[in-house]
Amino acid sequence: MYIEAFTSHFGALTDARQSAKVTYPLEDILFITLCAVTAGAQGWSDIRDYAEGHQEWFERHGFLRDGIPVDDTIARTISRIDPEQFRLCFVSWMQDVHEATQGQVIAIDGKTLRRSYQRGDKHSTIHMVNAFSCANKLVLGQVKTAAKSNEITAIPELIELLDIDGTLVSIDAMGCQTDIAQQIVDKGGDYLFTLKSNHKKLYSAVVAAFAKEREEPLGDIRIENKHGRVEARIFHVLSADRINEDFPQWPGLKTLGMSVSYRQLKGKPAELTYRYHISSAELSEREMADAVRAHWSVENSLHWVLDVSLREDDCQIHQNHGAENWSMLRHMALNMLRAESSKGSIPAKQKRAWMKAEYLEAVLSAGFSEMVN
Repeated sequence: MYIEAFTSHFGALTDARQSAKVTYPLEDILFITLCAVTAGAQGWSDIRDYAEGHQEWFERHGFLRDGIPVDDTIARTISRIDPEQFRLCFVSWMQDVHEATQGQVIAIDGKTLRRSYQRGDKHSTIHMVNAFSCANKLVLGQVKTAAKSNEITAIPELIELLDIDGTLVSIDAMGCQTDIAQQIVDKGGDYLFTLKSNHKKLYSAVVAAFAKEREEPLGDIRIENKHGRVEARIFHVLSADRINEDFPQWPGLKTLGMSVSYRQLKGKPAELTYRYHISSAELSEREMADAVRAHWSVENSLHWVLDVSLREDDCQIHQNHGAENWSMLRHMALNMLRAESSKGSIPAKQKRAWMKAEYLEAVLSAGFSEMVN
């Protein structure tokens, strides 16, 4: 069944090669690449090695009937796939296998592919903006930007691709824009933005609204003492009614939030940090805390895993669309490895998939067949 599901979602990709010179079908090369990346491949030669090691399995499933392509053929083919088409196929696949629940937090956050630049031009480094389902730890979609500063233009493009009806879309201060807020509300979602002084008047009004809470004792604060540091957090919420008349441009604004963070490292002075948030959803203090923490978890649950387990920052592939397409392949692999329910870390699962085609089948089946709620 996973073969049919893969073909139905990715079979429509356009092959940019000259048809008269094509020996190996695009579908074959993309499938063996996806399988190899899922099993831990870090480069083009790894993909060929994986195909050689499991050639009989691939042939039994209808692939590689004309043999195994060389590294350069794999590299040219994958790097020339139109990333916009690839992205649409990815989002279509995730919408089929992922059903959003009411109030689910979708965090939109950016990550730089640090070694994706063209040689001699470090300013060409790719920056990806990802949509991440915090509860299920799944990447739902991604858009490339030329630089972090361009996230404002990429975020609306990404939101347009997603089904966000009934969800809470969390974005940091870069995306705190009235147009983005309106787009989210128009698509049936709610927004939760981190607010900074780039919106000076709104920021000042929200800071003033919490004057009383800042003067009170910290109260019911959660304290964590680990790895030589003490951390504590508390959240406050207020109705936005008190400022709505002055800020009508923010659609459906209902809740103001303040998070207080206390942090002390061994041998260093304590730090007390205040962060402010606005939301179109009516959130309690607990709901605000859960949503903000969910967004913060993107660093550990996605970015850290991509860098440490899938070694994204070590990848030097950069020709044509290679870096962007590899990024999507990693996201596909990570989603499938997490959907597979056996115990083990991501690297451990990858090793299993490299050694045993039977385990790879379980990962593919989980990724393409199961509905994730």
